Amino acid sequence: MEIILKEDVIGLGYKNDIVNVKAGYGRNYLIPTGKGVIASESAKKVLAENLRQQAVKLAKIKADAQALADKLAQVTFAITAKTAANGAIYGSVNSSQVAEQLKALGFEIDRKLISVKDVKTVGEHVATVKLHKEISVSVPFTVVAEGETAEAAEATETAE
Repeated sequence: MEIILKEDVIGLGYKNDIVNVKAGYGRNYLIPTGKGVIASESAKKVLAENLRQQAVKLAKIKADAQALADKLAQVTFAITAKTAANGAIYGSVNSSQVAEQLKALGFEIDRKLISVKDVKTVGEHVATVKLHKEISVSVPFTVVAEGETAEAAEATETAE
């Protein structure tokens, strides 16, 4: 018996797969629980059309993610943090701080899509933003000591 799966079934297949199962398994488990439907000719045509439409939508989503990735690759920014005399940060820089800085620059990105690896010192670092299952981009940023930015601003004012 051929069945079109409506959701992933462990050990059998993934959503929208056409699988061969024993008649009892299909009639008594898959169909009544809504995990599958009988793969008639009309159901196969509907499945093919749905897959075609999903492919177009997924291609557009992927293209939008790639365009955003290209813009993000050009961005650099600085995050200020309280630091000790040796340059170590009190605490660490996390993905929500990076998301706030990106939001200030006009990029609305969820903090859950950003990963930052162990930023506990002042200097250059990289955050990885996963925009799509196939597209991720590295965004460089600088961690600056809180007093350092004020001192740098004062130095430029006295130089003028």
